[in-house]
Amino acid sequence: MVQSRTNTCGELRLADAGRKVTLAGYYENMRKVSRNLGFLVLRDFYGVTQVVIETEEMMEKLAGINTESTLQIEGVVRERSSKNPDIPTGEIEVVPEEIRILGKCRYNELPFEINRSREADENARLRYRYLDLRNPEVRSNIVLRSRIVSELRNAMTGHGFLEITTPILTCSSPEGARDYLVPSRLHAGRFYALPQAPQQFKQILMASGFDRYFQIAPCFRDEDARADRSPGEFYQLDMEMAFATQEDVFAVIEDVLPPVFAKYGKYKKASEAPFKRIAYLDALDTYGTDKPDLRIDLKLTEATEMLRGCGFEPFESAELIKAVAVHGFEGSRKVIDKITGDAEIVSGGKSYWVKCGDDGKSLAGGVAKFLAEKQAEVITKLSLKPGDVAFISAGSRSQALKTGGALIKTIGMSVPGHMDKEAYEFCWIVDFPMYEIGEESGELEFCHNPFSMPQGGLDALRNEDPLKVLAYQYDLVCNGVELSSGAVRNHDPEIMIEAFKLAGLGEEDVKAKFPAMYNAFCYGAPPHAGIAPGVDRMVMLIAGEDSIREIIPFPMNKNAEDLMMGAPAAVEPKQLEEVHIALVRDEKD
Repeated sequence: MVQSRTNTCGELRLADAGRKVTLAGYYENMRKVSRNLGFLVLRDFYGVTQVVIETEEMMEKLAGINTESTLQIEGVVRERSSKNPDIPTGEIEVVPEEIRILGKCRYNELPFEINRSREADENARLRYRYLDLRNPEVRSNIVLRSRIVSELRNAMTGHGFLEITTPILTCSSPEGARDYLVPSRLHAGRFYALPQAPQQFKQILMASGFDRYFQIAPCFRDEDARADRSPGEFYQLDMEMAFATQEDVFAVIEDVLPPVFAKYGKYKKASEAPFKRIAYLDALDTYGTDKPDLRIDLKLTEATEMLRGCGFEPFESAELIKAVAVHGFEGSRKVIDKITGDAEIVSGGKSYWVKCGDDGKSLAGGVAKFLAEKQAEVITKLSLKPGDVAFISAGSRSQALKTGGALIKTIGMSVPGHMDKEAYEFCWIVDFPMYEIGEESGELEFCHNPFSMPQGGLDALRNEDPLKVLAYQYDLVCNGVELSSGAVRNHDPEIMIEAFKLAGLGEEDVKAKFPAMYNAFCYGAPPHAGIAPGVDRMVMLIAGEDSIREIIPFPMNKNAEDLMMGAPAAVEPKQLEEVHIALVRDEKD
């Protein structure tokens, strides 16, 4: 068999003129001028090269060959008379002496045009992902992902971390999401679970004497898809440090991530250490969310006492009222209505508005008629100037904050001058409550990570109101996207038992659900802390994409289906029998 290629399709330059070369790639298209003249574009992973067909014999070899077939072309490089400055190989062309068909495309029509595949229906793109990935623009995100992962590995190794892989088949544990279960063939009626995260394994590694661990860890959670969350499977830069504090974790992350974002990011400006730190309750109170986008310069102002008593029923019955002052607002009433409408779609809560008059002393529009006696107070407290608009959210505490957060994000995205769209702004959200009252259960539940160390230790758990106990938990947020959760871990069995007791699990429950970790800690464990930034979300932000599916090689659709492979799929009865499973048909079917 002859050599497949001497050069790639992105490699040849004017200095190569006169050389005999062999290229191999995809037949992208051909502009046919006559029966003995045509200009063929050959594409491979590295670029494109123009091939000039100048004889009927060569033209006949391509007769009936569909685009996207793979070709091998032997020929001579020459200087192009009409150069193309838009491509690296634009000064040369190849005159073929031999053309071979390596792989024939058997379809006259493609499901979409390769170089415009991003405009196609998403399900078509996922079903024919192998064609979608031939689009250089789509493929570039996968290349970017590979380079980012390599950079992260090098950075972590440079900080003294060991890359250690942890099991994929493990046991089910209550970590906040649904498990993917795997039936056992050898142990009837028993199941493995795919890990939601390597949480217990990495903590056990710390108890085993390892000092610094990391891995690019696959995690599996049976969750619904979102723009920033892929169903089923995702990857984390998982890390853990022994004899470490929250500050030690922050120092590593603040040194590892900004250079990667600055080097590969769509935006070349990234926060430098130290990142801004915001207490969880302060984040809610100031930004209406625990995932604030610090590129936006807007904040919530407390307005409950100021606006109560005005006679407007939504304000009178509200537990909390918040206002967002937008200075220099130049939008029309139509723009205002779109902002309140978009915020309602996101938050499910109504919002209101009022505008400062041209005299700077009166309010107009929206709910202004209810605020006649409060005009001066509102203008002063919100520092309103002529033309400024104040948007207002009201309702239960959670609803008013959620609506206020949606207003900030909507205004920042749509009103010029309030958002730096060319930057990566990081922050730490710290001091999460250890517990909360569950919306569905109405019972005391862990707010975040059940394996976290409570601030104040055992004394706080035994003597303080559980809802006031804070934890050494932290989230890393970038541009309004939660990249990661982490914590200083609860490594003391006595504190662990007490923490779970408050959440309704007794000592025997803890020993049964977390036997390995509990027992390991009983042999003396070091204080340890860690975090696990999401690789998929990082790459999504760095690439400037709005959907996480754009940076995953073979993503599932929103319904957790792999349209290309046909998963999930039915299996043979014999396979079910081997793992001791019988399917029971629903009577409704």
